[in-house]
Amino acid sequence: MADEKKKGFGPWLPLTVLIGFGFFTMGLMDPLYDTYLPVFLGQYIQSNALIGTVMTLDNVFALFLIPVVSVWSDRIRTPIGRRKPFILTLLPLSAVFFGFLPYAAGVSLAALVILVFFLNLAKQAARGPVVALMPDTVPGEYRSEANGVINMMSGIASIVGLVGLARLMDVDVTLPLLGATKDRLPFPIASLLVVLATVLVAVLVKERSSAETAAEERPKLLESLRKVGEGKDKSAILILVALFLWFLGYQGVLPFVGRYGIEVLGLSKGVAGLSAGAVGIAYALFAVPSGYVAHRLGRKRTIRIALVVLTLLALALLVHGFTGFGLSGMARTYVFWAILFVFGAFWVTVVTNSFPMLWQMASWGTMGVYTGLYYLFSQTAAIASPPITGLIIDVFGYPGIFAWCALCMAAAFVVMGFVKKGEPAPAK
Repeated sequence: MADEKKKGFGPWLPLTVLIGFGFFTMGLMDPLYDTYLPVFLGQYIQSNALIGTVMTLDNVFALFLIPVVSVWSDRIRTPIGRRKPFILTLLPLSAVFFGFLPYAAGVSLAALVILVFFLNLAKQAARGPVVALMPDTVPGEYRSEANGVINMMSGIASIVGLVGLARLMDVDVTLPLLGATKDRLPFPIASLLVVLATVLVAVLVKERSSAETAAEERPKLLESLRKVGEGKDKSAILILVALFLWFLGYQGVLPFVGRYGIEVLGLSKGVAGLSAGAVGIAYALFAVPSGYVAHRLGRKRTIRIALVVLTLLALALLVHGFTGFGLSGMARTYVFWAILFVFGAFWVTVVTNSFPMLWQMASWGTMGVYTGLYYLFSQTAAIASPPITGLIIDVFGYPGIFAWCALCMAAAFVVMGFVKKGEPAPAK
């Protein structure tokens, strides 16, 4: 054990990278979905508030499915593990639905909404087991570093999607099976990559067998939820409230950066994806370092510093929206991307270290419960925010969403000040 402590996170790195391919699937689908579904919906719907409402459909599914499936996966035991049965079934199904998304958009609004329904049914049900796979296998003291690695994998997927594949939206050729490719090609390619990543997880990641875990606790959902709120220390509840607030700010901006690029900055659909891509690049580059920084400074302190910077950056985006800092053309766009890049670096710092704080309060048998609670609060925020910011755009214009983001990040900073638990346990 002493030797393992001296080696630090190193022995867990290869396994964490392999688990990260599960996050790669989500990191590939989510940014393309968030960037281009509003564009697809805009072919049929004029109101930004209504588009924002439709965009919450995935979050509505996540609100119910992630906690339920996460706890379900806590309780089952199979020869291949407790998470893999869900991952191997639901991720390939998600890939199929995702690949057909732009084709449904070309048929009708009804076809698009129906496919979005089934896509989110499969994708959100898979998310909890994918996320819970890492804390099942990595010790608590190294979960910030491990979460940094898997967030890096997610960020790499975002780069692949938004910097690489998104440019293919402007390619206009006709291919066998796929037909006309304009405004479509990134989706079937991403679908194939999701399937390949799922195969890697299936083959190379080994869960604990049913024989090894037969005697482990299988807590009931209501009992586990009751324990979260018990006692004088409310750190778990406070973290959940804080993450609700910072996701309220982030999810209010993210669905509209693609349309902002097209309608305000005058970008093409292919180039508009680079706005979210700037966040994705930073996400990939700074995910791992942010975990190591938190190991030295403490998770809470690192998160609060990041929230201060995010507040200031959101205010900078507000000023940019009104004035463009006196710039025009691509110079204005480059500054916008630069701010988003820095925003992404500090956003991943918050995300990387908040999940491990919750997991630190969980046992092996309740990892799914705490994972589910994380998504319950984050997805509630994701449901509430886009309609609000869509209405803000309709009334005040796009810069208003950056003011909303700044307010939410500042409020989260205040709440995090009252959190007392969530740091790694001292090494024995």
